[in-house]
Amino acid sequence: MSSLAKALSDGGVITWRNLMNVRRNPDWLMAATLQPILFVLLFAYVFGNAIGGEGGGAGYREFIIAGIFAQTVAFNSAFTVIGFANDLQKGIIDRFRSLPMSRLAVILGRTTSDLVVSVVALIVMSLCGLVVGWRIRGSFVDAVLAYLIMLLFAWALSWIGALIGLVARSVEVAQSAGLMWLFPVSFISSAFVPESTLPGFLRAIAQWNPFTAVVNATRDLFGNKFGPPPTGWPAEHAALYAILCCLAIIAVFAPLATARYRRVASK
Repeated sequence: MSSLAKALSDGGVITWRNLMNVRRNPDWLMAATLQPILFVLLFAYVFGNAIGGEGGGAGYREFIIAGIFAQTVAFNSAFTVIGFANDLQKGIIDRFRSLPMSRLAVILGRTTSDLVVSVVALIVMSLCGLVVGWRIRGSFVDAVLAYLIMLLFAWALSWIGALIGLVARSVEVAQSAGLMWLFPVSFISSAFVPESTLPGFLRAIAQWNPFTAVVNATRDLFGNKFGPPPTGWPAEHAALYAILCCLAIIAVFAPLATARYRRVASK
């Protein structure tokens, strides 16, 4: 068996092990789904009329779903952080090291199992969106592409989460570090308001923010128009820019996380 085939095979075993842990600890899955539902209800019915303007409540509910989708899968990367920190603290990584398995399998299995959690979260969020009035107004193919971009984004961010989890010195530190960087990334974007409404330099940051690209691409593919269309190259080529950003994140952070895991596992 080639090294790649062995890594994939062993990674499948680790993925199954992590999913069984999620099944035995449903609190994780509830956290991955309940929090986004609360965000939808909060922004749709508490802030929606104020942010969406006169008569903008219904339109804003459609506008915001793509942002909540992106925020949901982004925040799920915190599970990757905590999962690695927890395995390190409990000595699970040491146990894996003693087994005749590919070292890449552990990190591949963790990112893949967390991707499955994101799939479940997106299904729940889609149902929640339909309840509050969100509709897919684009074609079926565009909708599938939108979901695939969202999952690619989730997988890319899980590699950042893997690196943070392997660097964190404790589960407590991992819990804070895993979410701290996500708040400015998600809020300085077009997730909740059009980037054109942001002031000065924040608008420029939001326009080139990969989070904005994923949200704009998903929103366009779903056909959820609201307000004037965003301008600038990132917005006009949102799908292409979003995919390139995701690939760039994987290209940078996958080697860094793998190198860090090898260093940790060799101690």
